[in-house]
Amino acid sequence: MSEQSNPTATTGGTAKGFAPDNPTLRRRHRRAVGQLALCVGVLVPWTVYLAVSLPDRFEARYWPMVWVGFDVMLLVSLAGAGVAVWLKRQALVPMSFVAATLLVCDAWFDVSLSWGRGDVWGSMASAVLVELPLAFLLIIRARRVLKISARLAWQRLGLEGEPPPLYKMPLFVTLAPDGLGRQEVSHVPHVPPR
Repeated sequence: MSEQSNPTATTGGTAKGFAPDNPTLRRRHRRAVGQLALCVGVLVPWTVYLAVSLPDRFEARYWPMVWVGFDVMLLVSLAGAGVAVWLKRQALVPMSFVAATLLVCDAWFDVSLSWGRGDVWGSMASAVLVELPLAFLLIIRARRVLKISARLAWQRLGLEGEPPPLYKMPLFVTLAPDGLGRQEVSHVPHVPPR
């Protein structure tokens, strides 16, 4: 491979760990972690409360509106993912994850709400043959797009080898000088002053 076609030959950079030296980024990171921890902390007792307090039976007044609304959200997310694929846009990733999540929820509610009735088999067949495989396909495609994008970004940053797996990929990656005239990856983006 020639040097012109090898993006890793331009800088020879290496990856550094996430060590934000920007106080604004550290504060935002702590805030995000705190908010998610709070959500989890509140959801655990709420789930226990619901498990012991909800009635076995409940009559819903707006049942058609609930399900039609849910299916409209599912339709919009699937259409959005389809349009993103057609236009070759990164919006495919979040739209696919939203659609996959809604498909899994749809399968869960269809099966659990028909449990113990004659139509449970139709719900289970729909979940196993349509909803869950489609959700899996959407997640696999979105993951593939993320991996390709990470590989291309890694190469354009001039980094050698393959990028780390997605679960190890830092949230932010930018180039910063390493003091030797080369470029090195820093996982902290430049945040312009407000």
